[in-house]
Amino acid sequence: MPNNKRRPTADFSRSTPRSPRPAAPASLAAGQRRPPAAPLESADPARKARPAPGASAGESARRTRHLETAGKPERLHKLLANSGIGSRREMEALIAAGRIHVNGEPAQLGQTVSPGDRIKVNGKLVQLRFSDRLPRVILYHKPEGEIVSRNDPEHRPSVFTSLPRMSAGRWVAVGRLDFNTSGLLLLSTSGDLANRLMHPRYQLVREYAVRILGDLPDDARRRLLDGIELDDGPAKFASFQEAGGEGANRWYRVSLFEGRNREVRRMFEAVGVVVSRLMRVRFGPFVLPPSLKRGQVYELPEAEVKKLLADFGMATAESGRPPRRPRPA
Repeated sequence: MPNNKRRPTADFSRSTPRSPRPAAPASLAAGQRRPPAAPLESADPARKARPAPGASAGESARRTRHLETAGKPERLHKLLANSGIGSRREMEALIAAGRIHVNGEPAQLGQTVSPGDRIKVNGKLVQLRFSDRLPRVILYHKPEGEIVSRNDPEHRPSVFTSLPRMSAGRWVAVGRLDFNTSGLLLLSTSGDLANRLMHPRYQLVREYAVRILGDLPDDARRRLLDGIELDDGPAKFASFQEAGGEGANRWYRVSLFEGRNREVRRMFEAVGVVVSRLMRVRFGPFVLPPSLKRGQVYELPEAEVKKLLADFGMATAESGRPPRRPRPA
């Protein structure tokens, strides 16, 4: 007799709950709004696609893993950089060294690829983010005691272990903060956007809160504003303001238009002053939201990401507008 019993199927009707998107922060210079009251935690739940009826979880994952929005062919080295794999120069070097393959064949300099192509970097299959997909941008409140690097011989805690996880691409830091420096760190999944935010031609201001022990002599302040000579060239602050203090400690707000290694600390050391605490509070049009606690992440909503891309000459395909050159912050 035929077996009329129905085979039980797994219940996939319940999906992973998603955290509500917070309101836009007071990050952009124009149209400032209050920052979110409850920032995103370090890692958000991964989005899950609903499987077809009767399909197992494994089958569903295999079917939906490579479903991407159709995109136009793009230059391989640019696409890899925009997907956060590395800089354009690094990708060109890997292509020239034969360490990148497209559909099983060694890639060529200047080669274009399409969404259906399989790209491997150093033998590992990578998923790429084509330009019709909006990049992600996050603000991270870096605490002291974390390094902005994935490769550290001393195996110190890294900021990248505290960021939201992704199934494709990786986070690219916009500049760096020292191990003992806290504050605003900007990251994006687009290497091209990160490079533009760091490029000297855009003259994006970096503002820091600095704590020192004791008073700063007037002649030392004038030297810091007029310019002093460091090992890697001249440096000076664009602004210098007192910010109060308690006891023997004094706080100052300083700003400059570049981000060399330990530049702020080295400038104060050049005038005989040791910095006991350093915190970045602004980077270009972004300010550190007061409600964003140490170790927490805030992700920009899509509307602000689109505006950011347009301001830095990376208008999305949806807008159809010509790129605009951003004004210095």
